[in-house]
Amino acid sequence: MSFSAALRRNVLILSACQALMLSGSSLIVATSALTGLSLATNSLLATVPLSCMYVGTLLTTFPASLMMKRIGRRGGFMIGPLAGLVGAAIAIHAITERDFWLFCVGSFLIGVLNGVGHYYRFAAADISGNRYRSRAISWVLAGGVVAAFAGPNLAAFNRDLIVGFPFAGSYASLLILYSLLIVLAALLRIPPPDETERHGSQRPLSQIVRQPAFFVSVISALIAYGVMNLVMTSTPLAMAGCGHSFEDTAFVIEWHVLAMFLPSFFTGNLINRFGVLRIMGIGVVMLVASVAANLSGASVVHFVTGLVLLGLGWNFLYVGGTTLVTESYSPAEKAKTQGLNDLMIFGTVALTAGVSGVLHEIAGWQTLNLLVLPFLLVALALIVWFSRVRKPLPVTST
Repeated sequence: MSFSAALRRNVLILSACQALMLSGSSLIVATSALTGLSLATNSLLATVPLSCMYVGTLLTTFPASLMMKRIGRRGGFMIGPLAGLVGAAIAIHAITERDFWLFCVGSFLIGVLNGVGHYYRFAAADISGNRYRSRAISWVLAGGVVAAFAGPNLAAFNRDLIVGFPFAGSYASLLILYSLLIVLAALLRIPPPDETERHGSQRPLSQIVRQPAFFVSVISALIAYGVMNLVMTSTPLAMAGCGHSFEDTAFVIEWHVLAMFLPSFFTGNLINRFGVLRIMGIGVVMLVASVAANLSGASVVHFVTGLVLLGLGWNFLYVGGTTLVTESYSPAEKAKTQGLNDLMIFGTVALTAGVSGVLHEIAGWQTLNLLVLPFLLVALALIVWFSRVRKPLPVTST
């Protein structure tokens, strides 16, 4: 398969969908805790709505994959944003009624949308063939570059759009983002699942999991996301503890998000040129370097350096892991394998989001960074081992 005009069109649409979805997510990350704090009767509950969004994503990943096996990617990507629209509307109503728990319900439903939307990258992989798979995945993830700027700016610009209810206007902008998702999904030209994909013979999931390609790819992606989320979530706490201003913290996070997604414009080409395992190994080395930067000082420069390396390492290891996992299943096994992959990854995201603040409070910034090193060494050991036993992937025309 060549990187034809039709393939390029579908991948660009999926990238735009990724940009819109992540713009909404970054808007929520920037506003949810502050909104929760204003609505909750106890300040300890401030981050519960954000946790509800992650739980919604976690609980949706596996059933969303099975749903799209039946109705196709296009149908699934049109249904997902409907949950987001309902969730955003409920969140707006909750803010105006000052109802904390209703706001949690709205956040959960937005998480359902994200659970469906995280398959944009797999949709690109499915239609691209072996030769262009890593490039297509990278292009879709590159949509996050837009989100680095769009989400926080939409939140700030529309914060007081509904007078007397801070951030209700921010959530109103989600109605536009999620409506555009439905329109873009309708423009996709992805063939529906064929008879082989729907009813072909399948191995037990336990047998698929035992494959080295699946095991190494999922553990690597899981560690990439877990380490990144754990360190990123606690960074604002660490910077505040060091006396840095909120403006400094926002500057560091913005550069971190750019480092996460900007490399996606060329990560796929690097994988094609140097091999997926080599790029994954470089990603682990970058994450270790991030820890070293975080331990070496507490100035803004140290935080920027550490968080940029954190984003770069995440990109190389996560894009590589996503590329590698596509080698572990047949078309008929795709739905349940991808579903399990994302269930494990975003379960880790939900867990690290919940424990990051607690670990920082109990153990401190430096100890938290030291705690991730053993996991990074495990990822590197698995990559080195698999590079020795892996059989070359045959190049196909489909």
